[in-house]
Amino acid sequence: MGAMSPSHWAIVAVVLVVLFGSKKLPDAARGLGRSMRILKTEVGELQADASDLEK
Repeated sequence: MGAMSPSHWAIVAVVLVVLFGSKKLPDAARGLGRSMRILKTEVGELQADASDLEK
């Protein structure tokens, strides 16, 4: 019961399409991808800065 089965994911996908519409979902996914790339870059820079300070 803790893990979501494929049918649960299908229901979530249908609800998202109904709520946001099929035209806005690709733009939202693209924006989320950009945000994740920026976050990954920033975290990497913070880790690099922290390791430079330790040396």
